Parts: sequence; C-alpha cells; structure tokens
Amino acid sequence: MGVVHVTAAVRNPADPDLVWEGLFLVDTGAVDCLAPRAHLEAIGLAPKGQRLYSLADGSEIRMEFTVAQVEFMGEIVGATIVLGEDDAEPLLGVTALESVGIEVDPRNQTLRRLPATRLKVLRPMR
Repeated sequence: MGVVHVTAAVRNPADPDLVWEGLFLVDTGAVDCLAPRAHLEAIGLAPKGQRLYSLADGSEIRMEFTVAQVEFMGEIVGATIVLGEDDAEPLLGVTALESVGIEVDPRNQTLRRLPATRLKVLRPMR
C-alpha cells in the first residue's frame, strides 16, 4: 500500500483556541496518534502518563502520551497522542480514524468515509 497523508488540527481540550495543524501520515498499524512534543507543548498539552509501545521492528519503547481533540476531514475526535521527538513525523492512528467512521482505501490510497460509524450492539445481561 502507498502512503496516505491528511492535514489534521490538534486542539487543547482545556482551551480550544490553542491549536497546532500539521500533515499526518495515516498509519493503520498504529493504535494511537503521535506528534512532535514541541508542537504539543506549545499549545499547552502536558504528558498525562506513559505507556509501553511496540514498534514496527518488534522493539518496545516507553513513551509519554497526552489527550487532545484531533480534527480532520471535518470530524472531531478525542485522541491519545504520543509525545514524539521534535523531528518526528506526525502519525494518525487507526483508533482516531475508526472513531469517526473513516477508513483507508488501499486501492486508491485515499481516505473514505463509511456510510455509518461502526458500533457493536450490546446485548442486555440476563
């Protein structure tokens, strides 16, 4: 599959006027998003915790994350964002995509909106 990018805005949920916009690589192999630490800190986002992440080469790394609003393709989603190195390429993970009903079309190397966001029906406990 080829490379798909999308412009996304990251907003500080505590102060939505604080925003950073960048070009994100759509990474369906990544669960969470990632953005350069300097840009996140510039809009007042601080680490909320740390998580162990598995990289594509199989190695593991502990990284700090935060929570923000991410807006792309006219949709807004609350997302976990890893604070990457200042020169890191921003990544848009699959959780943010699926949360707003957008998937990657591998044939056309584009993003497409699903007719509806997937929601599993829960059965009541008896």
